[in-house]
Amino acid sequence: QVQLVESGGGSVQSGGSLRLSCAATGPMFSVYTMGWPRQAPGKQRELVALITSGGSTNYVDSVKGRFTISRDNAKKSVYLQMNSLKPEDTAAYYCNADLRMTDGSTIRSYWGQGTQVTVSS
Repeated sequence: QVQLVESGGGSVQSGGSLRLSCAATGPMFSVYTMGWPRQAPGKQRELVALITSGGSTNYVDSVKGRFTISRDNAKKSVYLQMNSLKPEDTAAYYCNADLRMTDGSTIRSYWGQGTQVTVSS
């Protein structure tokens, strides 16, 4: 069974850092774009950062210069290094990945279980 397993959330004070990790497990052929959407209470979900299989990255304006997304293709993993955290970064962070399945043609989008990040002022 394919899963995205997240870790690394927690509570920090403003200005602190956290690193989120996500690993794709189970039978699959390859991993394409991976990303980190987040959702805060009462707000719409937003895509914080994404990284393609070739390593190209994109960030929402509010985190540019503070967050860094990276991946390890051999480990089928994606990471989000979050520095200079602000209270407005408080949200549930989800890992999202597009995976090519073992039939070689089907591509499906998978989501992690979510990890809470809380930043206090």
